[in-house]
Amino acid sequence: MNDFIKLLKKRRSIRVFQDKPVEKEKIDQIVRNALLAPSARGRRTWEFVVVTDKETLNKLSNARGGGPNFLAGAPLGIVVIADGALSDMWTEDASIAATIMQLTTESLNLGSCWMQIRERSHSENLTAEDYVKQVLDIPEKYRVECILGIGYKGEEKEPYTEEELNLLLDKIHYQKF
Repeated sequence: MNDFIKLLKKRRSIRVFQDKPVEKEKIDQIVRNALLAPSARGRRTWEFVVVTDKETLNKLSNARGGGPNFLAGAPLGIVVIADGALSDMWTEDASIAATIMQLTTESLNLGSCWMQIRERSHSENLTAEDYVKQVLDIPEKYRVECILGIGYKGEEKEPYTEEELNLLLDKIHYQKF
């Protein structure tokens, strides 16, 4: 079977991480690969904030108020932001880059999980996006798509099989709906 297909099946959302830092070489590979991501009209709207400081990761884990807290246990967070003024396709650009980071992470035998920030709430009066911008001093012009929690896997999940995926083949249409 093709190595890329194996990678796709092996990649699972990991929410438990070992208490072990991710090496700089691996971090560099993850973000460098994201810089290879395609973007609408080649605008490259995305930018990445790499966070390894435990206190900052704890603050970021509260971005969605009572939402997911796996980020507090991750040794690495990568915040995916984009300059929305460069393209109205910034969400797609940022999402593709984040996906490439997740696949790279898996290829390095690390785990990752996506925390959605865009269009989520931190509290009644503050969006998750504005909260993250405050914590990281991100300029107003940028938009925040997501935060990836990354680290050595503290839990093991079996790769998907065709049967487990329950592929919804009826969602595939040829020529016409």
